[in-house]
Amino acid sequence: MPQVKKVLFVAFHFPPYSGGSGVHRAFRFACYLPENGWRPYVLTAHERAYEKVDPAGLAVLGGDACVIRAFALDAQRHMAFRGRYLRWSALPDRWVNWAAAAVAVGLVKLYKEKIDLILVTFPIATAVLIGVILHRLTRKPLVVDFRDSMTEDEYPREAKTRAVYKWIERSAVESGSRFIFTTPSARRMYLNRYPGLAGDKCIVIPNGYDDHDFAGAAPGHPSRQRRAEGRVRLVHAGVIYPEDRDPRAFFGALRRLKEDGVIDAASLAVDLRASGFESYYSELLKALGIDDLVHLLPALPHRDALEDMRAADGLLLLQAASCNHQIPAKVYEYLRLGKPILALTPGKSDTAALLTEVGGATIAELSDEDSILEAMPAFIESVRRGAHPLPNLQEVQRYSRRRQAADLAHCLDQLLECSIEHRRTLYEEL
Repeated sequence: MPQVKKVLFVAFHFPPYSGGSGVHRAFRFACYLPENGWRPYVLTAHERAYEKVDPAGLAVLGGDACVIRAFALDAQRHMAFRGRYLRWSALPDRWVNWAAAAVAVGLVKLYKEKIDLILVTFPIATAVLIGVILHRLTRKPLVVDFRDSMTEDEYPREAKTRAVYKWIERSAVESGSRFIFTTPSARRMYLNRYPGLAGDKCIVIPNGYDDHDFAGAAPGHPSRQRRAEGRVRLVHAGVIYPEDRDPRAFFGALRRLKEDGVIDAASLAVDLRASGFESYYSELLKALGIDDLVHLLPALPHRDALEDMRAADGLLLLQAASCNHQIPAKVYEYLRLGKPILALTPGKSDTAALLTEVGGATIAELSDEDSILEAMPAFIESVRRGAHPLPNLQEVQRYSRRRQAADLAHCLDQLLECSIEHRRTLYEEL
């Protein structure tokens, strides 16, 4: 029997955390790595650090994964007095206090279990910091799953936080042996940002979907009878950031289509599920006179949210030019559902490239009201008739979480082999 390889997997977002879609990447890696010869030891935060939890989240985690929870507090909720807390207690983020306990616990596990590698995943900067510290203390090879970029010219927006992020990012690049990105553009960005970074150390493992979440799903258009009896229903799932997913041009196009008599509340419903800025959007929709068309709906557990999307006639995607090198995680679930997609995103974005490759989407520029106004009537009518193209499910299958975990395992295998060869060479030289 081959010896099981071991990886310490530092991930802040891990079930029962339920505050966003990013948790599924780390969780499914942990679920599927054992199939590929790797036992993950997941070093994560105590549940108290999470604002939202779903106790059912760990139900499908296999017995080959070990979850280690280190002491952690949320500075905003646990260390504040009258709503205020010390700035240093939240640099680089509100969970920096997690680092001390996580490093101590991680060191014990690394030595006691003879763990081979360290894998750390963003988007919590403290997790990357923990990985860097553990690498420097143990010299175990470090793999950094950056996903998207840690920093941009104007991100994080606060200058001091941005400076700390950049320091952690630079330290990770100096310490890491492999770097993982979710899109080709993010990979190119880092190769340009760090000229000494070797291209063969940087790989792309996209976000994706998990087949377990779609058991029994029947992709495609809802029945013609149901469309004839009621409205075409479009659903957007997840947070709509006022800047990076600014919907005002979309709302403006809806207003003009309504005024022209092209659409009304009896023919179209746009449901924004868990937008995150309900008060702001509620006032905006009322001011434009389209609050009868656009509905702000509460969040649902992940499985229920997928069922809600499955019941829709079409799915809505919003992404601004500021995120051209990112692909929202929800896109892969949209594609797996096999529904028509109205994608409001720049044509030069990685998201548009993916949707063009896989099919099933009408694409218009999010910031261009005229572009949206031109695209929407034909999209709505083709959805109503059941004539809109659907995603190519054979192409979609390339983005399953199980396949991506296999790609990650291959990356870890190569790194471990290089590490063993390096140690053998040093021994022979001695």
